[in-house]
Amino acid sequence: MRRLFPVTDLTPADDEGEWSLDHLADAYAYPEQDGPWLRANMVSTLDGAAQHDGRSQPISCESDMRIFGTLRGLADVVVAGAETVRLEGYRPARAREAFAARRAAAGQGPAPAIAVVSGSLDLDFSLPLFVSPLVPTLVLTGNGAPADRIEAAREAGADVVIAGEGSRVDPARAVRELADRGLKRLLTEGGPRMLGQFVAAGVLDELCLTLSPMLTAGDAQRIAGGPSVAVPERFALTSMLEEAGFLFTRYRRI
Repeated sequence: MRRLFPVTDLTPADDEGEWSLDHLADAYAYPEQDGPWLRANMVSTLDGAAQHDGRSQPISCESDMRIFGTLRGLADVVVAGAETVRLEGYRPARAREAFAARRAAAGQGPAPAIAVVSGSLDLDFSLPLFVSPLVPTLVLTGNGAPADRIEAAREAGADVVIAGEGSRVDPARAVRELADRGLKRLLTEGGPRMLGQFVAAGVLDELCLTLSPMLTAGDAQRIAGGPSVAVPERFALTSMLEEAGFLFTRYRRI
């Protein structure tokens, strides 16, 4: 049985304790506000591994993927680092009938855009993600990116967004650039280095974290890497789901 326990009242979502896509969409709805809202979706084992053999799928589960799909169904744009795009085999986001009415009511397109963060633009622009998306893929890069790679991205149909100096993409500027294009409901799916940069820049508003009841040992990455913050930033638990030992938590910045 699937149960949703909002931490505000700790009561089941409905009489049967079941949650559907509609119920998940309600539970994970973006807050109403004028500015951008950046949420992250990550999975971690009990011993802190964000991946196994370089991918997140082995530590995930069917319900985790259901929430993954819900979060995508609510977002304007999905932001991912180039390494994650390569390792996870990213494809264009697809339109889903289950979220069509919600998206239309919110003034959104049929599917979220994918935004790939890459300073070097070392990407295969012949992939479907770039040449046949339902919504044009964005590529976030710095003003020092190789000119020939920028041209290759544009020829493939990608929208190149300059969001940093040199070869570096500035996380805060990336958020602003996307928001300026009307993409205010942001979702980042990683990887860990990308998430770490958003955390260090102080622009992460929400973390949706799946805690997997698995132990992997080894030296896998945590959910966030890279630069540390001077003072740990406090987040508040706002909701939690449980199924088969998996905990699906949601935290907001205080």
